[in-house]
Amino acid sequence: MSDSDATGGEGATVVDDPQAPSLVERLQQFREREATVIGLTTIAVALFPWIFARAPIISDILLGYQNLAALMLIWAIFAIGFDLLLGYTGLLSFGHAAFWGGGAYVAGIVSLRVSSDPIVMVAAGTIFAVLFAWVLGYLSLRRGGIYFSVLTLAFAQMLYYMSAAPLASLTGGENGLTGIDVSPLFGSFHLDSELPMLAGELLGTWMYAFVGVITIAAVGIAYRILNSPYGMVFRAIRENEQRAKFIGLNVWRYKLMAFIVSAGFAGVAGSLFTIHGSYVPLQSLFWTESGEIVIMVVLGGTASLFGPILGAGLYLYIENIVSGIQQLQLPLTDIVLINDFGTYWHLLLGVIFVVVIWTAPRGLWGGLSDLRVAIESRLRGENR
Repeated sequence: MSDSDATGGEGATVVDDPQAPSLVERLQQFREREATVIGLTTIAVALFPWIFARAPIISDILLGYQNLAALMLIWAIFAIGFDLLLGYTGLLSFGHAAFWGGGAYVAGIVSLRVSSDPIVMVAAGTIFAVLFAWVLGYLSLRRGGIYFSVLTLAFAQMLYYMSAAPLASLTGGENGLTGIDVSPLFGSFHLDSELPMLAGELLGTWMYAFVGVITIAAVGIAYRILNSPYGMVFRAIRENEQRAKFIGLNVWRYKLMAFIVSAGFAGVAGSLFTIHGSYVPLQSLFWTESGEIVIMVVLGGTASLFGPILGAGLYLYIENIVSGIQQLQLPLTDIVLINDFGTYWHLLLGVIFVVVIWTAPRGLWGGLSDLRVAIESRLRGENR
Protein backbone atom coordinates (compact mmCIF):
# COMPACT_ATOMS: atom_id res chain seq x y z
CA MET A 1 0.00 0.00 0.00
CA SER A 2 1.39 3.43 -0.94
CA ASP A 3 1.76 6.28 1.55
CA SER A 4 -0.99 8.21 -0.20
CA ASP A 5 -3.37 5.25 0.10
CA ALA A 6 -2.53 4.72 3.77
CA THR A 7 -3.08 8.36 4.67
CA GLY A 8 -6.25 8.75 2.65
CA GLY A 9 -4.61 10.93 0.01
CA GLU A 10 -5.62 11.34 -3.60
CA GLY A 11 -6.72 8.09 -5.14
CA ALA A 12 -7.10 6.36 -1.77
CA THR A 13 -9.80 3.78 -1.23
CA VAL A 14 -12.21 4.78 1.54
CA VAL A 15 -12.93 1.92 3.91
CA ASP A 16 -16.14 2.12 5.99
CA ASP A 17 -15.61 2.07 9.75
CA PRO A 18 -17.38 -1.05 11.01
CA GLN A 19 -17.90 0.69 14.38
CA ALA A 20 -19.68 3.69 12.85
CA PRO A 21 -23.43 3.75 13.56
CA SER A 22 -25.73 2.99 10.65
CA LEU A 23 -28.31 5.44 9.33
CA VAL A 24 -31.07 3.64 11.23
CA GLU A 25 -29.06 3.81 14.47
CA ARG A 26 -28.34 7.50 14.00
CA LEU A 27 -32.02 8.16 13.40
CA GLN A 28 -32.88 6.22 16.55
CA GLN A 29 -30.38 8.23 18.60
CA PHE A 30 -31.78 11.47 17.19
CA ARG A 31 -35.35 10.36 17.91
CA GLU A 32 -34.55 9.53 21.54
CA ARG A 33 -33.02 12.92 22.38
CA GLU A 34 -35.03 15.03 24.79
CA ALA A 35 -34.83 18.07 22.51
CA THR A 36 -36.20 15.99 19.63
CA VAL A 37 -39.09 14.65 21.69
CA ILE A 38 -40.07 18.12 22.91
CA GLY A 39 -39.58 19.66 19.47
CA LEU A 40 -41.74 17.08 17.69
CA THR A 41 -44.38 17.39 20.43
CA THR A 42 -44.44 21.17 19.94
CA ILE A 43 -44.91 20.77 16.18
CA ALA A 44 -47.70 18.22 16.66
CA VAL A 45 -49.50 20.40 19.23
CA ALA A 46 -49.21 23.43 16.95
CA LEU A 47 -50.53 21.68 13.83
CA PHE A 48 -53.19 19.52 15.44
CA PRO A 49 -56.05 22.05 15.83
CA TRP A 50 -55.59 23.32 12.27
CA ILE A 51 -55.62 19.80 10.79
CA PHE A 52 -58.46 18.70 13.05
CA ALA A 53 -60.75 21.72 12.79
CA ARG A 54 -59.78 23.99 9.87
CA ALA A 55 -57.73 22.20 7.22
CA PRO A 56 -59.47 21.89 3.83
CA ILE A 57 -60.97 18.47 3.12
CA ILE A 58 -59.30 16.78 6.12
CA SER A 59 -61.28 18.67 8.76
CA ASP A 60 -64.47 18.11 6.75
CA ILE A 61 -63.83 14.38 6.91
CA LEU A 62 -62.86 14.35 10.59
CA LEU A 63 -65.70 16.71 11.62
CA GLY A 64 -63.45 18.10 14.35
CA TYR A 65 -63.83 21.38 16.19
CA GLN A 66 -61.60 23.68 18.25
CA ASN A 67 -62.93 22.99 21.76
CA LEU A 68 -62.58 19.24 21.29
CA ALA A 69 -58.95 19.67 20.27
CA ALA A 70 -58.22 21.42 23.56
CA LEU A 71 -60.22 18.83 25.51
CA MET A 72 -58.17 16.03 23.93
CA LEU A 73 -54.95 17.64 25.17
CA ILE A 74 -56.40 18.00 28.67
CA TRP A 75 -57.24 14.30 28.84
CA ALA A 76 -53.86 13.51 27.29
CA ILE A 77 -52.14 15.13 30.29
CA PHE A 78 -54.27 12.98 32.58
CA ALA A 79 -53.38 9.87 30.56
CA ILE A 80 -49.64 10.59 30.58
CA GLY A 81 -49.66 10.83 34.37
CA PHE A 82 -51.76 7.69 34.78
CA ASP A 83 -49.38 5.73 32.57
CA LEU A 84 -46.47 6.67 34.84
CA LEU A 85 -48.29 4.67 37.50
CA LEU A 86 -49.81 1.82 35.47
CA GLY A 87 -47.42 1.36 32.56
CA TYR A 88 -44.09 2.12 34.20
CA THR A 89 -44.64 1.18 37.86
CA GLY A 90 -47.24 -1.56 37.41
CA LEU A 91 -49.83 -0.13 39.81
CA LEU A 92 -53.47 -0.15 38.70
CA SER A 93 -55.51 2.56 40.40
CA PHE A 94 -59.29 2.68 40.11
CA GLY A 95 -59.47 5.90 42.10
CA HIS A 96 -57.75 8.52 39.94
CA ALA A 97 -61.08 10.28 39.51
CA ALA A 98 -60.43 11.60 43.02
CA PHE A 99 -57.45 13.61 41.75
CA TRP A 100 -59.01 14.58 38.42
CA GLY A 101 -62.33 15.63 39.95
CA GLY A 102 -60.77 16.90 43.17
CA GLY A 103 -58.39 19.13 41.25
CA ALA A 104 -61.28 20.34 39.12
CA TYR A 105 -63.41 21.19 42.16
CA VAL A 106 -60.59 22.96 43.99
CA ALA A 107 -59.80 25.03 40.90
CA GLY A 108 -63.46 26.00 40.65
CA ILE A 109 -63.80 26.84 44.35
CA VAL A 110 -60.61 28.93 44.24
CA SER A 111 -62.02 30.79 41.24
CA LEU A 112 -65.25 31.57 43.07
CA ARG A 113 -63.75 32.50 46.44
CA VAL A 114 -60.11 33.53 45.99
CA SER A 115 -58.84 34.27 42.48
CA SER A 116 -60.07 33.46 38.99
CA ASP A 117 -56.60 33.72 37.46
CA PRO A 118 -56.10 30.53 35.37
CA ILE A 119 -52.54 29.99 36.61
CA VAL A 120 -53.67 30.25 40.23
CA MET A 121 -56.50 27.81 39.51
CA VAL A 122 -54.14 25.24 37.99
CA ALA A 123 -51.68 25.64 40.85
CA ALA A 124 -54.41 25.19 43.48
CA GLY A 125 -55.90 22.10 41.84
CA THR A 126 -52.46 20.52 41.41
CA ILE A 127 -51.41 21.17 45.01
CA PHE A 128 -54.64 19.62 46.29
CA ALA A 129 -54.16 16.52 44.10
CA VAL A 130 -50.56 16.08 45.27
CA LEU A 131 -51.39 16.46 48.96
CA PHE A 132 -54.46 14.25 48.75
CA ALA A 133 -52.45 11.60 46.86
CA TRP A 134 -49.88 11.65 49.65
CA VAL A 135 -52.57 10.70 52.17
CA LEU A 136 -54.42 8.30 49.87
CA GLY A 137 -51.21 6.63 48.72
CA TYR A 138 -49.92 6.26 52.27
CA LEU A 139 -53.06 4.35 53.19
CA SER A 140 -53.63 2.39 49.97
CA LEU A 141 -50.07 1.26 49.24
CA ARG A 142 -49.99 -0.73 52.46
CA ARG A 143 -51.67 -3.38 50.34
CA GLY A 144 -50.74 -4.58 46.87
CA GLY A 145 -52.39 -6.04 43.79
CA ILE A 146 -56.16 -6.00 43.58
CA TYR A 147 -56.42 -4.81 47.20
CA PHE A 148 -54.59 -1.60 46.28
CA SER A 149 -56.92 -1.08 43.31
CA VAL A 150 -60.05 -1.60 45.40
CA LEU A 151 -58.79 0.70 48.16
CA THR A 152 -58.21 3.55 45.71
CA LEU A 153 -61.68 2.98 44.29
CA ALA A 154 -63.22 3.04 47.77
CA PHE A 155 -61.49 6.29 48.78
CA ALA A 156 -62.48 7.96 45.50
CA GLN A 157 -66.11 6.93 45.95
CA MET A 158 -66.04 8.32 49.48
CA LEU A 159 -64.98 11.68 48.05
CA TYR A 160 -67.75 11.44 45.44
CA TYR A 161 -70.48 10.89 48.05
CA MET A 162 -69.03 13.55 50.34
CA SER A 163 -69.21 16.03 47.46
CA ALA A 164 -72.79 14.99 46.69
CA ALA A 165 -74.14 15.68 50.19
CA PRO A 166 -72.01 16.76 53.18
CA LEU A 167 -69.89 19.15 51.10
CA ALA A 168 -72.73 20.29 48.84
CA SER A 169 -72.40 23.88 50.09
CA LEU A 170 -68.93 23.94 48.52
CA THR A 171 -69.38 21.65 45.55
CA GLY A 172 -72.94 22.39 44.46
CA GLY A 173 -74.05 18.84 45.19
CA GLU A 174 -75.68 16.90 42.36
CA ASN A 175 -75.90 20.04 40.22
CA GLY A 176 -72.14 20.41 40.14
CA LEU A 177 -70.16 23.60 40.59
CA THR A 178 -71.51 26.37 38.38
CA GLY A 179 -70.92 30.08 37.85
CA ILE A 180 -67.14 29.69 37.56
CA ASP A 181 -65.38 32.71 36.10
CA VAL A 182 -61.92 32.64 34.48
CA SER A 183 -59.93 35.86 34.29
CA PRO A 184 -57.81 36.82 31.28
CA LEU A 185 -54.41 35.14 31.14
CA PHE A 186 -51.76 37.47 32.61
CA GLY A 187 -54.57 40.00 32.97
CA SER A 188 -54.60 40.67 29.21
CA PHE A 189 -55.59 37.66 27.11
CA HIS A 190 -59.12 36.30 27.23
CA LEU A 191 -58.86 32.54 26.80
CA ASP A 192 -61.87 32.35 24.50
CA SER A 193 -60.48 34.98 22.11
CA GLU A 194 -58.60 34.23 18.90
CA LEU A 195 -54.83 34.43 18.70
CA PRO A 196 -53.45 37.05 16.29
CA MET A 197 -52.38 36.39 12.68
CA LEU A 198 -50.81 33.01 11.82
CA ALA A 199 -51.01 31.79 15.42
CA GLY A 200 -54.77 32.19 15.27
CA GLU A 201 -54.96 30.18 12.06
CA LEU A 202 -52.90 27.34 13.53
CA LEU A 203 -53.79 27.25 17.22
CA GLY A 204 -57.13 29.04 17.21
CA THR A 205 -57.70 30.42 20.70
CA TRP A 206 -55.67 31.45 23.72
CA MET A 207 -57.31 28.56 25.55
CA TYR A 208 -55.73 26.03 23.22
CA ALA A 209 -52.37 27.81 23.42
CA PHE A 210 -52.52 27.75 27.23
CA VAL A 211 -53.42 24.06 27.31
CA GLY A 212 -50.88 23.29 24.57
CA VAL A 213 -47.98 24.85 26.47
CA ILE A 214 -48.88 22.84 29.59
CA THR A 215 -49.17 19.67 27.48
CA ILE A 216 -45.69 20.18 26.04
CA ALA A 217 -44.36 20.78 29.57
CA ALA A 218 -46.11 17.59 30.76
CA VAL A 219 -44.46 15.56 27.99
CA GLY A 220 -41.07 17.08 28.83
CA ILE A 221 -41.44 16.40 32.56
CA ALA A 222 -42.62 12.83 31.96
CA TYR A 223 -39.73 12.19 29.57
CA ARG A 224 -37.24 13.58 32.08
CA ILE A 225 -38.68 11.41 34.87
CA LEU A 226 -38.66 8.25 32.77
CA ASN A 227 -35.02 8.77 31.76
CA SER A 228 -33.87 9.56 35.29
CA PRO A 229 -32.84 7.10 38.03
CA TYR A 230 -36.39 7.37 39.35
CA GLY A 231 -37.74 6.11 36.04
CA MET A 232 -35.32 3.18 36.10
CA VAL A 233 -36.51 2.26 39.59
CA PHE A 234 -40.15 2.49 38.47
CA ARG A 235 -39.42 -0.02 35.70
CA ALA A 236 -37.52 -2.28 38.10
CA ILE A 237 -40.50 -2.35 40.46
CA ARG A 238 -42.83 -3.20 37.59
CA GLU A 239 -40.62 -6.03 36.35
CA ASN A 240 -39.76 -7.61 39.71
CA GLU A 241 -40.69 -5.92 42.95
CA GLN A 242 -39.05 -8.58 45.13
CA ARG A 243 -35.71 -8.27 43.36
CA ALA A 244 -35.87 -4.49 43.71
CA LYS A 245 -36.28 -4.96 47.47
CA PHE A 246 -33.36 -7.40 47.61
CA ILE A 247 -30.93 -4.88 46.11
CA GLY A 248 -31.81 -2.39 48.84
CA LEU A 249 -34.41 -0.14 47.23
CA ASN A 250 -37.17 1.31 49.38
CA VAL A 251 -39.91 0.06 47.05
CA TRP A 252 -42.80 1.46 49.09
CA ARG A 253 -41.33 4.98 48.97
CA TYR A 254 -40.83 4.84 45.20
CA LYS A 255 -44.35 3.52 44.66
CA LEU A 256 -45.71 6.34 46.81
CA MET A 257 -43.74 8.88 44.77
CA ALA A 258 -45.04 7.39 41.51
CA PHE A 259 -48.58 7.64 42.90
CA ILE A 260 -48.07 11.29 43.90
CA VAL A 261 -46.51 12.30 40.58
CA SER A 262 -49.32 10.58 38.67
CA ALA A 263 -51.90 12.39 40.80
CA GLY A 264 -50.13 15.70 40.13
CA PHE A 265 -50.66 15.24 36.39
CA ALA A 266 -54.33 14.39 37.09
CA GLY A 267 -54.68 17.55 39.19
CA VAL A 268 -53.27 19.70 36.40
CA ALA A 269 -55.63 18.11 33.89
CA GLY A 270 -58.65 18.44 36.19
CA SER A 271 -57.91 22.13 36.78
CA LEU A 272 -57.65 22.72 33.04
CA PHE A 273 -60.95 20.87 32.60
CA THR A 274 -62.60 23.41 34.90
CA ILE A 275 -61.02 26.33 33.04
CA HIS A 276 -62.06 24.85 29.71
CA GLY A 277 -65.72 24.30 30.60
CA SER A 278 -66.26 26.84 33.43
CA TYR A 279 -68.20 24.07 35.15
CA VAL A 280 -67.43 21.02 37.31
CA PRO A 281 -69.93 18.15 37.12
CA LEU A 282 -70.28 15.81 40.08
CA GLN A 283 -69.64 13.01 37.58
CA SER A 284 -65.99 14.04 37.45
CA LEU A 285 -65.49 12.27 40.81
CA PHE A 286 -67.41 9.11 39.88
CA TRP A 287 -65.67 5.76 39.37
CA THR A 288 -66.50 5.76 35.65
CA GLU A 289 -63.97 8.57 35.15
CA SER A 290 -61.29 6.29 36.57
CA GLY A 291 -62.46 3.54 34.24
CA GLU A 292 -62.28 5.83 31.22
CA ILE A 293 -58.66 6.77 31.86
CA VAL A 294 -57.74 3.09 32.21
CA ILE A 295 -59.35 2.36 28.83
CA MET A 296 -57.58 5.32 27.19
CA VAL A 297 -54.15 4.29 28.42
CA VAL A 298 -54.53 0.59 27.60
CA LEU A 299 -56.03 1.38 24.19
CA GLY A 300 -53.21 3.73 23.26
CA GLY A 301 -50.48 1.61 24.80
CA THR A 302 -49.05 1.40 28.30
CA ALA A 303 -45.37 2.02 29.06
CA SER A 304 -45.10 4.50 26.19
CA LEU A 305 -44.93 8.28 26.31
CA PHE A 306 -47.24 8.97 23.37
CA GLY A 307 -49.50 5.91 23.50
CA PRO A 308 -51.77 7.37 26.21
CA ILE A 309 -52.10 10.59 24.19
CA LEU A 310 -53.22 8.59 21.16
CA GLY A 311 -55.66 6.55 23.27
CA ALA A 312 -57.18 9.66 24.85
CA GLY A 313 -57.63 11.29 21.45
CA LEU A 314 -59.31 8.23 19.93
CA TYR A 315 -61.63 7.73 22.91
CA LEU A 316 -62.79 11.37 22.92
CA TYR A 317 -63.20 11.36 19.14
CA ILE A 318 -65.55 8.38 19.32
CA GLU A 319 -67.39 9.84 22.31
CA ASN A 320 -67.89 13.32 20.84
CA ILE A 321 -67.86 12.92 17.06
CA VAL A 322 -68.97 9.38 16.29
CA SER A 323 -71.74 9.60 18.89
CA GLY A 324 -73.28 12.46 16.89
CA ILE A 325 -73.50 10.56 13.60
CA GLN A 326 -77.15 9.89 12.82
CA GLN A 327 -76.82 7.39 9.99
CA LEU A 328 -74.19 4.96 8.77
CA GLN A 329 -74.44 4.38 5.06
CA LEU A 330 -72.39 2.82 2.31
CA PRO A 331 -69.95 5.21 0.60
CA LEU A 332 -71.21 6.84 -2.64
CA THR A 333 -74.67 5.31 -2.16
CA ASP A 334 -77.91 6.15 -0.40
CA ILE A 335 -78.11 2.77 1.31
CA VAL A 336 -78.44 3.31 5.06
CA LEU A 337 -76.94 0.52 7.16
CA ILE A 338 -77.79 1.75 10.66
CA ASN A 339 -80.09 4.53 11.85
CA ASP A 340 -79.13 6.45 15.01
CA PHE A 341 -75.60 5.08 14.63
CA GLY A 342 -74.22 7.46 17.25
CA THR A 343 -76.20 5.80 20.02
CA TYR A 344 -74.03 2.71 19.58
CA TRP A 345 -70.73 4.48 20.19
CA HIS A 346 -70.06 2.45 23.35
CA LEU A 347 -70.44 -0.73 21.31
CA LEU A 348 -68.10 0.61 18.63
CA LEU A 349 -65.54 1.56 21.26
CA GLY A 350 -65.77 -1.92 22.75
CA VAL A 351 -65.22 -3.54 19.36
CA ILE A 352 -62.21 -1.32 18.67
CA PHE A 353 -60.79 -2.07 22.11
CA VAL A 354 -61.13 -5.84 21.64
CA VAL A 355 -59.62 -5.74 18.14
CA VAL A 356 -56.67 -3.65 19.31
CA ILE A 357 -55.94 -5.95 22.27
CA TRP A 358 -56.14 -9.01 20.02
CA THR A 359 -53.96 -7.66 17.24
CA ALA A 360 -51.67 -5.33 19.21
CA PRO A 361 -51.50 -6.34 22.90
CA ARG A 362 -49.25 -3.35 23.64
CA GLY A 363 -51.87 -0.93 22.32
CA LEU A 364 -52.00 1.26 19.24
CA TRP A 365 -48.63 2.89 19.88
CA GLY A 366 -47.07 -0.50 20.61
CA GLY A 367 -48.39 -1.79 17.28
CA LEU A 368 -46.92 1.20 15.46
CA SER A 369 -43.62 0.69 17.28
CA ASP A 370 -43.54 -2.98 16.26
CA LEU A 371 -44.13 -1.96 12.65
CA ARG A 372 -41.32 0.60 12.83
CA VAL A 373 -38.93 -1.97 14.32
CA ALA A 374 -39.77 -4.41 11.52
CA ILE A 375 -39.05 -1.75 8.89
CA GLU A 376 -35.78 -0.78 10.58
CA SER A 377 -34.71 -4.43 10.77
CA ARG A 378 -35.39 -4.81 7.07
CA LEU A 379 -33.38 -1.70 6.28
CA ARG A 380 -30.46 -3.00 8.35
CA GLY A 381 -30.61 -6.28 6.43
CA GLU A 382 -30.59 -4.49 3.07
CA ASN A 383 -27.62 -2.31 4.10
CA ARG A 384 -25.44 -5.30 4.95
